[in-house]
Amino acid sequence: MIGNRQGLAVWLHSLKYARQLRKYGNVHYVSKKMKYAIIYCEKEEVDTVMERLQSLHFIKEVKPSMRPFIKTEYENSRPDKEKEKEYGYRMGL
Repeated sequence: MIGNRQGLAVWLHSLKYARQLRKYGNVHYVSKKMKYAIIYCEKEEVDTVMERLQSLHFIKEVKPSMRPFIKTEYENSRPDKEKEKEYGYRMGL
């Protein structure tokens, strides 16, 4: 299921080994300029995959994505009518 995945940012010493990351999850993106890759794996397996990746000689650093833990539903997404009048949000429109 796509909803149970979490991303990992993996910084590499060399892009030569980027193909080997396919063993550990779905490789979504590889940056040639900045030498990093984004891979996705199951949420339950994130800790074990991170440990295995960090033990490899060609990897500098591994960081998990915090996106699944960030609240994406905002309480007041509409602008307040009083603030609109006070601050002049619609000035000139």
